[in-house]
Amino acid sequence: MSSLRVLSNGVMWQPWSGAAFARARDERKPVLLALATAWCGSCHEMDRTSYADPDIIALINDRFVAVRVDADDRPDISERYSLGGWPTTAFLTPAGEILTGGTFVPPDRLRAILLRVAEAYSSQPDRKTEADHHPLTGDTGTPVSDHDLTTRIFAGFDQHHAGFGGEPRFPFPSPIRLALELFIESQDASFERIVVSSLDRMGWGGLYDSVDGGFFRYASTRDWRQPHVEKLLELNAVLTRLYLDAGEKLQIARFTERAADTIRYIQTWLADPVDGGWFGSQRADEAYYAAETPEARRSMPAPPVARSLYADSNAAMVSTALTAARVFNDDGLRDFAVKSLERVLIACYRPGGGVAHGYDGQPKTRGLLADQFAMADACLDVFDLTGNVVYEMMAEELGHYAVRMMWDDQNGGFFDRSRDDESSIGLLNQPLKPFVTNCEASRTLRRLAAASGESEFARVAGRTMDAMAALAPDQGPLAAHYVLAMRAVTAR
Repeated sequence: MSSLRVLSNGVMWQPWSGAAFARARDERKPVLLALATAWCGSCHEMDRTSYADPDIIALINDRFVAVRVDADDRPDISERYSLGGWPTTAFLTPAGEILTGGTFVPPDRLRAILLRVAEAYSSQPDRKTEADHHPLTGDTGTPVSDHDLTTRIFAGFDQHHAGFGGEPRFPFPSPIRLALELFIESQDASFERIVVSSLDRMGWGGLYDSVDGGFFRYASTRDWRQPHVEKLLELNAVLTRLYLDAGEKLQIARFTERAADTIRYIQTWLADPVDGGWFGSQRADEAYYAAETPEARRSMPAPPVARSLYADSNAAMVSTALTAARVFNDDGLRDFAVKSLERVLIACYRPGGGVAHGYDGQPKTRGLLADQFAMADACLDVFDLTGNVVYEMMAEELGHYAVRMMWDDQNGGFFDRSRDDESSIGLLNQPLKPFVTNCEASRTLRRLAAASGESEFARVAGRTMDAMAALAPDQGPLAAHYVLAMRAVTAR
């Protein structure tokens, strides 16, 4: 079970629920929303300090309704309420509107903020939100051609340090994958340079753990130093797949070897060797990762692993493991990937209800878009491998569920969550069409159309891309997801 649900520091945390917000309304109290993750070092530091202070505990329990949400369990809540990262410390009305908030708050500041918010709210309990929250469907811009969009994407390449984006420096796989595809197609050396320099800086710099293996989440500086040392399954799965593909297509052995190192990390630390499946993350620990030898690390307790299984990240890892199994001729890894897919499906799937987002002894959080298409894509990969039509049928079922429950028939594209969710409170009532997930959904829908012969999947895929076209120019390096999806259409 998530560590966020077993806190014993005295704060009377409640889960996100209609009952919690009803209590806030009945008692005329503001809601303190704590958004955290199991892997976040700052989240645990705030638990150790701010939320362990007796005066703060008493103040929260007396004058607030305290709601705690694991952002990994509820990405839909996190997407709408995160105020710059984790931990997020947000103050809400009983209707779920944001009053004010921030991220990490030390004890002295938190005590003062709690008093100020409680006193202000008690004097004006019916006031509107102070926060300006952007429209969650995104601003509609002007579509540009795929060529112009590609030019914009690569204009953001860092010529000095490689990679994309500003500071902090995140490893964006999609523009590197796009550059790899374009190099294979055109043999343009500029694309090869983008791929090779980016993968070299990411794989042999501060972002990679050279002792235990695995990629950290991001670096604080443009030159890939000062990493934030949490490790997430999904990022490691996607980067491993990218290194495998680059190593194979460019015939660069060091990329293939780095992928093998990362697979070893994942299988050692995140895999469940008995039942199959992969756990979601390993917590940040600055002292542990500062130790630069295996001997030094063995003298310390290893950072704990959050033992929840998440459908979307397990699906990504299934596909990566199948690719690695082919590259390394590893039948054991192939079989483990299939076993893992089946475990997550058995745990999370409900007939007519799609797949739940996670499993920690029981399924949790149904009706999220990303899980349906990620698992459908993994099912199609296993179908391609085995020819077993059961996997293709499951992929179809998940596609149909997403279209039935999350499709916007008026404007095209998918909302991020099912319309019939009973926990629709506050900003969860505002529609959100996630750009990247819609682009990936379009690619999976094309695969579904080809595998099943159902032209409706292709029609929905086309309308999804039409809906994303105007959003793509404002997505920075993530616009590469759109170009990759459009290229997948023309490749068929």
